Amino acid sequence: MIAETEKLSTNSTNVEFDLAAYLKGRQKLVEAALDASIKVEYPEKIYESMRYSLMAGGKRLRPILCLASCELVGGTIDMAMPTACALEMVHTMSLIHDDLPAMDNDDYRRGKLTNHKVYGENIAILAGDGLLTLAFEFVASQTQNVPAERVLKVITQLGRAFGAAGLVGGQVVDIESEGKPDVSLETLHFIHTHKTGALLEACVLCGAILGGASEETLQRLSRYAQNIGLAFQIIDDILDITQTQEQLGKSAGKDLAAQKATYPSFLGLEESERQAIQLVAEAKAQLAPFGQQGMPLCAIADFITSRTY
Repeated sequence: MIAETEKLSTNSTNVEFDLAAYLKGRQKLVEAALDASIKVEYPEKIYESMRYSLMAGGKRLRPILCLASCELVGGTIDMAMPTACALEMVHTMSLIHDDLPAMDNDDYRRGKLTNHKVYGENIAILAGDGLLTLAFEFVASQTQNVPAERVLKVITQLGRAFGAAGLVGGQVVDIESEGKPDVSLETLHFIHTHKTGALLEACVLCGAILGGASEETLQRLSRYAQNIGLAFQIIDDILDITQTQEQLGKSAGKDLAAQKATYPSFLGLEESERQAIQLVAEAKAQLAPFGQQGMPLCAIADFITSRTY
C-alpha cells in the first residue's frame, strides 16, 4: 500500500487522513472474512483451487469500497461484509478466467502462478464458476440486520454488473477488438466502463444500498464510481507499459504484445495520465456534500492515480 498520509481539504479545514492505515485496517478485516468464507471439504481440489486465487493477496480495493460506501451513508461494516466478500469472489473469478489460454493466456497473477498453471484449465474454469455462484449464495445467506428488499436490490445490482450487461459484455468486446487496427475510442470506452467500471460501480452502490442510501445519494455515488472506474483502467493501461512484471505481480507489456487498444495507444502516456487525474477530480467533486465522512472515498480515488501496481 502507499506509505504517505493523504491530506484532504474538507469544508475549508485541512484534515489529515491516514489512507495507508485505513486500507491496512480494512484489508485485515476483509482477509479474515474471506478466509472464513470457504472451507476445504470433499472434493478438496475445487475448494483448494478457489481458495488459492481468492487468498492470493491483492489490494482488496473492491471490498473496501463497498464497506466505505456503506459507512458513508450510516451503515456498518458488518452489514456490508458479506457483499464485500462476494464482490471479491467475483473479481477473483474474472481474474482466473481472464488468465486462461483462451483469454489473455497469462502465467502470473499477484506474483504467483495463475490458477490454471497450478490446477489445470478444467479445474480453473470450475473454480471461477464456483466463486461466481458462491458470491450470490453468500450475500443471500450471510447478510444480517438488513431489510430483505435492500438485499434483493443488491443481488440484482450484482447480477447486472457481472453479466452480459457489464463485465462479461466488456470482455466480449475486448476479445473481438484484439489485434484490430480500427478500434475506435468509443469502443475502448465501452470496454473499460463495462469490463472494469461496472464491477467498481457495483462495489460502491451495493454498500450504499445496504446502508439505506437515498436515490439522490445513489446517483451521486454512481457518478463517483464511474469516474474512478475509468481512471482505474486508464492507470492500468499506463502501468502495463511503464512497470515491470516484478512491480505489477503479473506479466507486463501484455497489451502491446496483443495489439490491444489502450488509452496510451490513442492518446499517449501524458494525455492518458491527465485524463485519469481529471476523472478523479470529478469523482471527488461528487463527495463534497458528505464532508469529512467522504474522506475515505476521496483518498481511495487519489490512490487510484498514484498507485504503481
